[in-house]
Amino acid sequence: MDKAAIILKDVELSLGRGAARVHILKQISLTIKCGAAIGLTGPSGSGKSTLLMAMAGLERPNSGKVAIEGTELTALDEDQLARFRGARIGIVFQSFHLIPTMTALENVAIPLELARDDKAFARAATELSAVGLEDRLNHYPAELSGGEQQRVALARALAPNPAILLADEPTGNLDAETGQGIIDLIFALKRARGQTLVLVTHDPALAARCDRVIALRSGRIEAGDPPGARAPRAAQ
Repeated sequence: MDKAAIILKDVELSLGRGAARVHILKQISLTIKCGAAIGLTGPSGSGKSTLLMAMAGLERPNSGKVAIEGTELTALDEDQLARFRGARIGIVFQSFHLIPTMTALENVAIPLELARDDKAFARAATELSAVGLEDRLNHYPAELSGGEQQRVALARALAPNPAILLADEPTGNLDAETGQGIIDLIFALKRARGQTLVLVTHDPALAARCDRVIALRSGRIEAGDPPGARAPRAAQ
């Protein structure tokens, strides 16, 4: 039997308080196999990004279970969750979230230093080389193009060698050509490392590159291939 990378069971999640409280995720149950590439689609406000954040443990469900590689996130305290996320989950956002006063090398080294890796800067340099930025190590974010900044963000997400990569509209702030290069890179690195990829996108063509597409509407899973309908692809 294929091992599950991510399991969600009856997840309910609301945000806000009082009259402003919004019920975002409703009875979400989902199993994602190790090594699969999953596309999350749906209109704005359907809950795609919130679902991704629940998978990362950045949003805690009001009820239900979220398990990553057999570890139930909902059972961890904040410190345990932060350590687990830092080691096992990489996240790439639409906005690059780089620290402007740090070089590309320093930005990528941050999660490794937090994990007390004594080779943090050597590993950071290796990751930047893997995304084609070996000549930009000492450049600050303001000195990099949008595509280069997203490559730095990708290198930072991949530096701890996580089993799972979560990407929330990673090309949303890029032009079409630059965005295509970022997506090609994400898929290439995912294949090379055998990672599980969950990708939020509005682009049907991009979603079609995934092994499985799951559509959300109004906080519920509207459509998608049945679990196990397609095995992870060997090549894209």
